This record gives sequence, structure tokens and C-alpha cells, in this order.
Amino acid sequence: MDNIIQVSYALDTFYFLVCGALVMWMAAGFAMLEAGLVRSKNTVEILTKNIALFAIACTMYLLCGYQIMYPGANEGGIVPVFGTLLGTENTVEAVMAGGDDAPYYAQRSDFFFQVVFVATAMSIVSGAVAERMKLWSFLLFAVFMTGFIYPVQGFWKWGAGFLDAHGFLDFAGSGVVHLAGASAALAGVLLLGAREGKYGKSGGINAIPGSNLPLATLGTFILWLGWFGFNGGSQLKIADVENANAVAQIFVNTNAAATGGVITALITARLLFGKADLTMALNGALAGLVAITAEPLTPSALSSTLIGAAGGVLVVLSIITLDRLHIDDPVGAISVHGVVGIWGLLAVPLSNADATLGAQLLGIASIFTWVFISSLIVWGGIKFIVGLRISKEQEYVGADVAECGVEAYPEFKAK
Repeated sequence: MDNIIQVSYALDTFYFLVCGALVMWMAAGFAMLEAGLVRSKNTVEILTKNIALFAIACTMYLLCGYQIMYPGANEGGIVPVFGTLLGTENTVEAVMAGGDDAPYYAQRSDFFFQVVFVATAMSIVSGAVAERMKLWSFLLFAVFMTGFIYPVQGFWKWGAGFLDAHGFLDFAGSGVVHLAGASAALAGVLLLGAREGKYGKSGGINAIPGSNLPLATLGTFILWLGWFGFNGGSQLKIADVENANAVAQIFVNTNAAATGGVITALITARLLFGKADLTMALNGALAGLVAITAEPLTPSALSSTLIGAAGGVLVVLSIITLDRLHIDDPVGAISVHGVVGIWGLLAVPLSNADATLGAQLLGIASIFTWVFISSLIVWGGIKFIVGLRISKEQEYVGADVAECGVEAYPEFKAK
């Protein structure tokens, strides 16, 4: 019996770590996607943001974020108990005791899995503010977002806070991760303003194509792969028949939703624009993945395809609508992660009898309000102290030269 417990503990810990590594690989996906969807003169800066934000997220979550999000106290509360650093690791005695209260994976594996989630939320912000934000202003915001803003709302659901007590369901983070990241991005975009030349004086919308669609496509496939760890790891266990079957169902549903999103986004774009739009297909895949993240276990594979398909239509319509409102989001992050994140949360009651529409609406309103307002305050403070935007001249030359002093493709520069 002791050997069975130890093997189960080791297997669940290993599975948790592997899923965390897959989610960490999503950082590469975001970097490639964003680098492909911005102009070549802003490539180095967007890559710098992505690797730096990952490092900042991991450090801030280690210093304080993890203990804010999982304080082990104030269950059902709004304000978490603010702690610092990691707690002690599980003891052999606690593991071998068995029972429902015994830990079944290493605490450090839980930290690793959670820290890559907070980095994902911050990556969402990166693309939305691309091509016109100061690098160091963005990184300063990352400190507050990953160390304090994200962990507080994460505690409300996953740390047994008041949203969890009210029955709000969010299996892997359509709200806690994706809506939170999009809400912070929206606050930044509203204060930042649009890129130069994006909108004409008469209200016209000027397309600003990305520089490398093969790279953006590669980034999307990397994110698609990483999402199996994102959703599959959120099951938390795999070392028994019931949980192994659940993980398999989650993988199937996650993939099905992504495919549904691609198909409907491509069709919707064809109907609206008369052409097959690759960028909409890419965002359709991500929209399907975001939509199913709130509940990837209880739907059937066909239902998951339909949930993702609805997300694919929504993301195209949302991108068009935000453009008409002159909200400039170069990569469609607010639409993919925010609008479709809300849809994913609202879709949970369609397959999970434990979910209620009221609880889901409460979660949506709470996460958006907290993250948007707190982010607006932080963004506003940064704008007042050091500014948010690079100058018009720097934007014309490109953020690569202005912020990093190096170009991504120097061999293409005219001699």
C-alpha cells in the first residue's frame, strides 16, 4: 500500500510538472504570434517584452503572488491573507497518511504550474499594447499585475475565496487567466491610444499588416499544443482510472474546440470580407481554446466543437467592432481572451449542472471590475510618472531602434 501511494504521488507530481512545462512553452507561442503580427521594425521590442515579462512574472509570483493567491486562510473571503515566498514542502508522513486531506503531488509542482499561468495572463497584455508603448513602462506594470492584481482575483476562485463560495466555476481559467489579462490590456489600450496612422481623421480604419504570417502561424500552433497542458493539467491528477479518463476527455475537447473556432472564423471572414483571412483563422483557433478553457471536461467532443465554433464567430465580430470603436489592438488579444473568455464562462452551465448563470455573471463582473479598475490606476500612475508612449518620431522609426537599439532584420535595411 505504501508503494502504491508513493508511486501515485510521484506520477501526479510528474504529470503536473510536464503540463506546467507545456504551459511555459506557450510563452514561446505568444512571442512568435506577436512578433508575426507586428511590423518588422517592432519585432525585437515585442520579443524582449515577452521574455522579460516571463521572468518578472515568475519572480513576483515567487516573492508574494503565490501566497496571496493560495494563503490557506480566509476561505470565502474577498481580501486574501498576504503572505510571502513559498511554504514548506509536503512531508513523507503527510503523504503516507492517506485520506482525502493527504497531499497527492509536490507543493513545488503546484507552484510551477501556477506561475506559468500568471505569465500567460501577462502575455495577453503584451500584444494589445504593441508598437507604441515604452518597454520599461510595460515591464513596470508587469510587476504589479503578476505580483498583486492577478493573485487577488485568482484567490477569489482558485484560492477558495468568495467567488468559489458562491459557486462560480472556471476549470482552467477563461476568467481567472484570460479575462483578467484582457481586462488589464483594455485599461492600458484606452490610456495609451491607437498607433499613428491606424485611424483616419474622418473615422476611416487603416489596416496595418503584420510582418511575418508564417511566424504568427507557428506561434498559434505552439499555443495550441501548450493548451493541452493548460487544460489537462488543471485536472490536477492522472494516477487512477477516473482521472486518467478525465484527462483524455479534456485533451479531446480542447482540440475539438480549437478546430471549431478555426472553421467558423474562416467562414465568417469569407462571408464578411470575400477572402480567406489567415489572421482571423489564427484568432479563431485561439478563441476556441479560450472558450473551452472554463469547462473542458463535462461537454462532449461535439459540444466542445460547437462551443469553440461560437467563439470563432464572436472573435471576428469583436475584432471588427473594437476597430470601429477605435480601440487599437494589433493582435486581437482583447477579443480573443476577453470577449470569448466571457462566452466560455457563460457556456459552462450548458454542460455542467453544478453551474448557475448568476454565479458565472458574478465571476465575470468581479474579475473584470477588479482587474480593469486596478490596472487603470496602475497604468495611470505610470503614465503620470514616466509616460506610456514612445514619441511619434520613435514610433515612425520603430520600437526596436528606439527601445532596444537593434533591429530584427538588419540585412533588409537599405544601404
